[in-house]
Amino acid sequence: MTDTGPDRTRPPAVDRTERELREALDALAGGVHPAPDAYRTARGEWLRRERRRRLVLALLVALVFALATLIGLWVLNQAPSHPGVIFSGTGDAVSQASLPQPHP
Repeated sequence: MTDTGPDRTRPPAVDRTERELREALDALAGGVHPAPDAYRTARGEWLRRERRRRLVLALLVALVFALATLIGLWVLNQAPSHPGVIFSGTGDAVSQASLPQPHP
């Protein structure tokens, strides 16, 4: 007992609405014709956007690297020019403190 006709539980108005909607969409879709070079155009636009993204990323990386280098050089330049406690100029105190002493 297979029923190949419309669904018996739905009212006929629903079937008619679906049929009319399907016909209208088929007519609308039938009027759409793709451009002959649509794929080539879309792919070219995508490749241009990808190149632009890569260029912006490369410039951003170079800018961050240059900024980090400049900040590092500025910090090193801010170091005091006079010798500190560790580099007092007398080599005896540093060498004696770092070398092990023999036991008498």
